[in-house]
Amino acid sequence: MGRIWRDGERCVLLSNSALAGLRGHMVSQLGLDAASKFFWELGFAEGARCAVGAKELRPDRDFLDAFAVGPQAHALTGFGWTQIEALENDKSRGHFEGRFLVHDSIEAAIHLNAEGRATDPVCWMQTGFASGFATAFAGQPIIMRELECAGMGDAACLLHAKPAMEWSHLDSPEKSALPLEPPVLDSGENSMAVGVSAGFIAVKTMIERSAPSDATLLFTGETGVGKEVLAKFAHRLSRRKEAPFVALNCAAIPEGLIESELFGVAKGAFTGAVAARPGRFELAHGGTLFLDEISTLSPLAQSKILRVIQEGEFERVGDTRTIKVDVRLMAAANADLTQSMRDGLFRADLFYQISTLPIWVPPLRQRREDIPGLIEHFRFRFSRRHQRAVAGFTTRAINALLVYDYPGNVRELERMVERAVLLADDGQAIDLRHLFLGNDLPDLKPAMGLASDGKIMPVTDIHDRSELIRQVLDLIVEGGETLSNVEGLVIREAVEASGGNFARAARTLGLSRRQLALRMEKIGPTGRT
Repeated sequence: MGRIWRDGERCVLLSNSALAGLRGHMVSQLGLDAASKFFWELGFAEGARCAVGAKELRPDRDFLDAFAVGPQAHALTGFGWTQIEALENDKSRGHFEGRFLVHDSIEAAIHLNAEGRATDPVCWMQTGFASGFATAFAGQPIIMRELECAGMGDAACLLHAKPAMEWSHLDSPEKSALPLEPPVLDSGENSMAVGVSAGFIAVKTMIERSAPSDATLLFTGETGVGKEVLAKFAHRLSRRKEAPFVALNCAAIPEGLIESELFGVAKGAFTGAVAARPGRFELAHGGTLFLDEISTLSPLAQSKILRVIQEGEFERVGDTRTIKVDVRLMAAANADLTQSMRDGLFRADLFYQISTLPIWVPPLRQRREDIPGLIEHFRFRFSRRHQRAVAGFTTRAINALLVYDYPGNVRELERMVERAVLLADDGQAIDLRHLFLGNDLPDLKPAMGLASDGKIMPVTDIHDRSELIRQVLDLIVEGGETLSNVEGLVIREAVEASGGNFARAARTLGLSRRQLALRMEKIGPTGRT
């Protein structure tokens, strides 16, 4: 009791008055423009997450039928019901356009009750949700603009959807504080910091709160999640933004050279040192020094870094002259530094110095809502870099990207999209074969057959399905099994094939995680009811 579930996720009911109070508080605290952007981004994240669930719920339906899940989910959560007036989607041309009429919008009603008629559209979460949902489906940034709004006295809210690029080229009289792109931290060449998920927003918020200070940031998380990109973002927000940002991957430097890389070398310190050379601390003076994979440093290097943090001074290798520096330190680790400290591999005093504000960056598989924005961001960047004209992603390519687990995280996704841009034909959309090579294809819910040893095997040929049905019937009629037992065998095999990952097994079977858990409880450890 006390739990409400939708799409395998726990939800809560929020009353009209509670939402009105939250909205009013945010406007008073942040101002109208910032509050509208906040609610838009909140809606965008929920819309993108809903699209992931819709693709799993209706993987084999046509575009319109699968897309209808978004308006239906929006209605079920009480925000209003949507009538699809027109919807066009042509991936070969990168074309997407839609018109949607939303009736009985709760956001419009809240504004009318509190402020009366507005002069601008007021359904911020609604347009954000629609934009996020459409973006995930289309494989490119889609922005919904509210051309008519019940909060302005119109009979209903009219949303018009177009690719973000087309809106930016229009000389529209409509003025809006809402963004024309999914939230992005860094649009530069090295960016991996694109996201709308709750995990990503939590990271972004912690960085923004620490921006005015010189607090040491410690980024932790798996390889490839974008820790250095986030450190650069933190530097750009700081008072040191005009000074250098210097990065060093500690694991990439041989142990015998790490001190000279960090602190520099005096002339004549060793054979070949014909001139003095500054180290990374000197190069970062006045700015920020980012030490990646700091857990790989030797005990001696750790002790010297601790001294710099505490005293603000050091000596170059082979020198006795003390050099003063003013540096903000940021660090990153993919290892568990707490455990390394307990094992005696990492100094406890250094750990406490650098962990003033620890920031854990979640892996990409835990923030799938960020995938639509990331793939489009990378497609645009690499199309421009390699001078290719690639028109978005096919539906099955998007489906695969949304369910893949990304052991290499955002960096792996970045390389996949770059490879796909190089392999795809000009003017055509990126397809599955451009993203995954050879045996790298993800599990995309294949039909299952029965091997001679009773194990479940994929059915790769659609003509094998009649044989599959015959085998199942033989198993029931001649083997003494029941249909429920066969279902149990399939479920057990899916869980085993996913390595015990319930979320992945549930996606394979077309179930929510909760539905799978309930079935597992029913069939028990033997796989038979």
